[in-house]
Amino acid sequence: MEKYCRKFLQLLEEGDFYGAHEALEEFWFPRRRERSPEILLIKGFINASVALELKRRKYPEERVLQVWRTYSKYRPLLAECREPILERVERVLDRWYREYLISSEGRGEEFERKDR
Repeated sequence: MEKYCRKFLQLLEEGDFYGAHEALEEFWFPRRRERSPEILLIKGFINASVALELKRRKYPEERVLQVWRTYSKYRPLLAECREPILERVERVLDRWYREYLISSEGRGEEFERKDR
């Protein structure tokens, strides 16, 4: 899992949201039927990168929000995970959220965290 998360982070840092999605999906897809917190959180991370890509492609804001909310649904599972890399991914996604999603449209209230 760590290898895939590191690749995901690298691609996010490069702004390659589609590539980041693909990197994690390679890990997640064969395990998609598992119900472990880690696998469900990875599914959420994939959705977060899709939301970022939709924003980049100028999709309607409601569509972006819909996909981001899917990620938000899985965020609380981080508390049940033991892999430090997952916390790092969440921090990077938080930064993208603040700097890219909410700052460009001023619609932060739509993306506010419902956990913690």
